[in-house]
Amino acid sequence: MAYQVLARKWRPRNFPEMVGQAHVLRALTNALDNNRLHHAYLFTGTRGVGKTTIARILAKSLNCETGISAYPCGQCKTCLEIDEGRFVDMIEVDAASRTKVEDTRDLLENVQYAPTRGRYKVYLIDEVHMLSTHSFNALLKTLEEPPPHVKFLLATTDPQKLPPTILSRCLQFSLKRLPVDQITQHLGKIMQAEEIAHDLPSLQLIAHAADGSLRDALSLLDQAIAYGAGALTQADVGNMLGTLDQHLVLELLQALAAQNAPELLQRVAQLAERNPDFNSVLGDLLSSLQQIALLQFVPNSLDPNLGESEQLQALAQSLSPEDVQLFYQIALHGRRDLPLAPDPRGGFEMVLLRMLAFRPAAGLIQTAAPTVQTPAPNHAPQQQIAQSAPPPVVAPALPSVTSDSDWASIVRSLPIGGVVLQLALNCVLKQRDATVWHLALNSNHKVFFSKDREKSLEKALQQVLGQMITLQIQVENIVAETPAIQQQRAQQAEQNALESEVLRDPFVAQMKENCDARITIHPNPDTPPE
Repeated sequence: MAYQVLARKWRPRNFPEMVGQAHVLRALTNALDNNRLHHAYLFTGTRGVGKTTIARILAKSLNCETGISAYPCGQCKTCLEIDEGRFVDMIEVDAASRTKVEDTRDLLENVQYAPTRGRYKVYLIDEVHMLSTHSFNALLKTLEEPPPHVKFLLATTDPQKLPPTILSRCLQFSLKRLPVDQITQHLGKIMQAEEIAHDLPSLQLIAHAADGSLRDALSLLDQAIAYGAGALTQADVGNMLGTLDQHLVLELLQALAAQNAPELLQRVAQLAERNPDFNSVLGDLLSSLQQIALLQFVPNSLDPNLGESEQLQALAQSLSPEDVQLFYQIALHGRRDLPLAPDPRGGFEMVLLRMLAFRPAAGLIQTAAPTVQTPAPNHAPQQQIAQSAPPPVVAPALPSVTSDSDWASIVRSLPIGGVVLQLALNCVLKQRDATVWHLALNSNHKVFFSKDREKSLEKALQQVLGQMITLQIQVENIVAETPAIQQQRAQQAEQNALESEVLRDPFVAQMKENCDARITIHPNPDTPPE
């Protein structure tokens, strides 16, 4: 017996065998069970999500010899002929190859005649958006006054190209892309049924590459089985798809987190030896950053089956949420601009170096230390000019704090950022003793509160004060001035002073008077508030 590809062998024969699309199946099942049938159905969605499959099952449901039902028997002659594509009363057309109006008129000239064997004459028109304007006009006439024995099943990947007059006469069902987990689970069932050795990471790679299309996933699965000589491994599937080991991408992020430029470029050189598609590498980098961001805000969101869970957890701790968002945005723009770079590797390196350059880090970027020759003491002054590294950047000294300092001063000294910093800025210190500090959080900003953030703030306080304390935060209406309000007041005072100074300038006054100029003043973002 000839080999049958998996996409055809495992094509669903009834609604319960369908993967996903529950919202469409529920509507069709209820319509069939209650005999509330429309004359035209439009199925939309990207490739390989089940549009024509659902249409064929619907045709069987309408014409099954046991009666109209959402569960056709699949055994009668009509069901078997529809499965095999040779049922005389089911006319299946690819509109992409029959776009002319003459083709449409030939197709519809027998619409008025009763079906030969079935209960309904079913017209399945795939890629219906490819029809010409005149063809749509010819089809519209039939859709306006359809014979009772005819059903139209239309499928398209681009519903925007259909005229509104056609759309308004169809029941439209939008099929969704299938999620990776759902595709992976289905591929696993098929591998077990086919008794083919496999591992979960290999199926996940195929599901990712399928991009929401189950048909594409089955085609890739066929290819992977052939590539692996009847077995699936992560290494073989990765080589077949041309994807990189996720571990290599995470090593790039580890070098970014450490702000180690030499190591970062060394990792890129190792990647270049594999001749990768750097656009795809940026895509993998974006996916990893997205997983890290989810971990930072929803700690239990990580898939336990993911092989790199420990590395991702460590990166979620070593990178701040601001860094992750910045890296994601730079990678996103870099992926867009990469085709404009004279060299893909050079463009990729510039994206990574841009992440280092724009990262608001507290420490210095590690660079290769140059060799410095110290001149002898008796050399002339002009000979004492030696090669050096740039002068070190000295971070501003933080104010010294004690357990008796005011809350605003303490907050300014804490090594925190992001949401935890916003939590601290919108609290007031109500009471403190040697072991317990009580804070009140303004109820208008309760969105910043969580037990995890409370613990993070508690650890930061212990680190700065050098003593063990317990932090308790209560959400309530407070009238005291929070550090956030103090900061806003100081910024507003600075803005007012700046505006007064600028508006006193004679040139500005002359421009306003003579040219009707409108002055917009922004404080210098590089100048820290006093």
